[in-house]
Parts: sequence; C-alpha cells; structure tokens
Amino acid sequence: MSQLAIPKKYKPLLSVKETEHAIVMIKDFFQLALSTELNLTRVTAPLFVPRGTGLNDDLNGVERPVAFPVKDMNELTLEIVHSLAKWKRVKITELGLQRGFGIYTDMNAIRADEELDNIHSLYVDQWDWEMVISDKDRTIAFLKDTVRKIYRCLKRTEFYIYDRFPQIVPVLPEEITFLYAEDLAKQFPNKTPKERENEAVKKYGAVFLMGIGANLSDGKPHDGRAPDYDDWISKNEDGYQGLNGDLLVWNPVLENSFELSSMGIRVSPESLKKQLEERGCPERAKLYFHKRLLNGELALSCGGGIGQSRLCMYFLRKAHIGEIQVSTWPEDMIAACKKAGVPLL
Repeated sequence: MSQLAIPKKYKPLLSVKETEHAIVMIKDFFQLALSTELNLTRVTAPLFVPRGTGLNDDLNGVERPVAFPVKDMNELTLEIVHSLAKWKRVKITELGLQRGFGIYTDMNAIRADEELDNIHSLYVDQWDWEMVISDKDRTIAFLKDTVRKIYRCLKRTEFYIYDRFPQIVPVLPEEITFLYAEDLAKQFPNKTPKERENEAVKKYGAVFLMGIGANLSDGKPHDGRAPDYDDWISKNEDGYQGLNGDLLVWNPVLENSFELSSMGIRVSPESLKKQLEERGCPERAKLYFHKRLLNGELALSCGGGIGQSRLCMYFLRKAHIGEIQVSTWPEDMIAACKKAGVPLL
C-alpha cells in the first residue's frame, strides 16, 4: 500500500467503456505499426515452459516462477513464463528467418513476487519481439536505429489516439534522446538510479537509457539484467559497456519516468560465457538453451519487450495499471483507489 501514488485531483479522461474501446484500438494499431516497421511476423507463444531448460526469463535471478506438476507427463514441472526473452531466439532459429526479419507475439505472464503499485501487477502482458541480425549489426548504431523505428510507432499511435479522443493531447517530443547510465551516474552521483532517470526524462521527455546491467564506475549496475539475453558486458563503439537499454518517457499523470520497453542486442556465445561468470552462475551453461547458444546453434538477434498495459496506461493518461487490465490487488489499495476516483477494472 505504501507504494501507491494517487495524483492530486485525478479524474480519468475516458469513461470505463471508452477506455475498453480505446485499449483495443491502441493494441491493434500499435502492433500493426511495429510489425511493419521492424519486419515482424506474428507467432503464437507458450504460457509455460519446462523447468530446467533455461528457457524461462530469470529476471533479476531472485523472482520465483509460478510452477505446477503435470499429472499426465510423469509429474513434469512446468513454469509460467516471466517473459519470452530466450524462447524467441530459439523460435527465430527454428523458423530459419533471414537477417532483418523477425517475430512478435503476445506474451502473458504471472510474476508472483512483484511489488504491487501503480505500474506493477501480478499479471504482465507485453509484445515480445525478436529479429535476426548479423555480426556486423551488433553495434550501438544498429540498436539506436531500431529504437528510432519503435519510437516512430509510438508517435503514430499517440496521434491516432488524439485524433479520436482530442482531450488526450500529445506530449511526446519529436525525437528520442539517447543517454548512457554511466553518464547519468557521473552527473548525479548522489542520486539513486530512479532519481537519475527522473531528472533525465523530465528534461528530454523521451529517453533511451543505454548500458543496463553492467557495473558502473560506482561499482553498482543501474538496474538488474539477467546474464543470458541482453549483452551488457561487451564494449561498444562509444567506449561504454552494454548493447542494451530501456525506453523511458515522462508520465504527465504520475509525474515520473515511465518505462515502456526493455530491449537490446542479444548475447553472443562469447558474451554469454563472460556474463554467466560475472554473475556467478557458470553452471547455467549446461542448460538446454545455453548449450545451444554456446555451440553457435542459435541465430544472432536483437529483441525486447513492450508493455501492452503500460502503453495503454500511458496513452490514455491513467493513474493505475489496474484501469487497463484486470488483476488482483490488496484490499487497502482497492479501497484507496475507489476513494480517489481511480476505477480499477
């Protein structure tokens, strides 16, 4: 409950019925824009994967996946996915896609250890996407170009919603700004990573913050990243560590930095080995996914996730993610939202 923030004098710009219609409009429009901008084919995706294969996303390595035994498969344990960060790479390899083409899918997950607040829910829905690249594409320049394409999709979606609901005025800047977490750490040495983000995103409106996962000059990472999907250890052409980042926008309702997407160039066999050692989990190299990657059997790729409820929450100027999706919340949070006029679905 202490994590809940209620904006002063908050009043939804759309009714619940209008919101439901607008959610469908945003999702249909944005995924078509994304698929055409990045050459992505839609595929179906699993809700659960076998335990012990390394296919599930370990997030920060401490979150417990929801798991269950299967009676008709000799009590095989399956895990609800946290995300499809690694599954997608196997999928594009199996499909035999060529460089510059990829997939996207609707990812639905349960994160039981999530700390619930305005933007975090037990239920996670996002577009997971992955594209095949070549070794020469493993650069910051390629990553920035991909981010700009995604940002164009955001801009088009913002106008699409404004054209239909004129009370929702566009606020995204024309261009997205690229910054390194290392530079923010040096600029704001006495602030927390979240406070640094707020300073930068409030100034620029939309930021792609690069270099997430590796230790910065202060000895700490800006934020956690699993060692087996994004490449955060390799030096890039700018002289920094990291080929990944977070897409952040300024949220005018909550008045803070708001993450819409996490993405990056994926690990090569060499960087995977280094990152497993860096994180103290070299034993993962024996798992199905990791063995295939280390053997050079998986396509080089770039990919990420884009929050569906987060995107709708932002474009519809909502104060709580529960105004976009149906989930389960603490009773005191439900009561506080009701009192403040925040209509949870």
